[in-house]
Amino acid sequence: MYLAAAMTGMRQGELLALRWRDIDWPTKRVRIRRSFVRGEFGTPKSKRSSRSVPLADRVAGELDLLHQTTRHGGDDDLVFAHPHTGKPIDRSRLLKRFKAALKRADVRPVRFHDLRHTFGTRMAAQGVPMRALQEMMGHRDFKTTLIYADYAPSAREVEWVEAAFRTGTTPLGTRTAARPVGS
Repeated sequence: MYLAAAMTGMRQGELLALRWRDIDWPTKRVRIRRSFVRGEFGTPKSKRSSRSVPLADRVAGELDLLHQTTRHGGDDDLVFAHPHTGKPIDRSRLLKRFKAALKRADVRPVRFHDLRHTFGTRMAAQGVPMRALQEMMGHRDFKTTLIYADYAPSAREVEWVEAAFRTGTTPLGTRTAARPVGS
């Protein structure tokens, strides 16, 4: 579930409500159609939250392995179901396990939701257009997606630094005459 959260940008409630039929193996997409919040299944957070997201090979491989080993692999079964009951995983236990996994991995404490931010940040750093990222993350408001824009590096950054510190310019960018050493 942690890998899927980090590599799809899905919200925790969307992951908890994910069913096997929502995974479109041939097109490598995950269709987000519902959410599980406060013990109830419902629609995703907003109209834009009903979406499909790309399914990276690494996540697809792990999901395929899970599908082969679970007792709850029917189309209507939950992907991340309780292993014995097939019901939704208890959120508080999920968070306890998440925190314990972070501690074992010697990773600083983060929120589960930060996995979603990891997705947004890494996608922006790859240069994914902000409009495409908005769709993937299911943000209703474009301003929400723009928080990740700062992480999109420009191909011209090195050029900018080189120009800013070219020999013979002052910090303000004006040219100076060469001065003799020691003056």
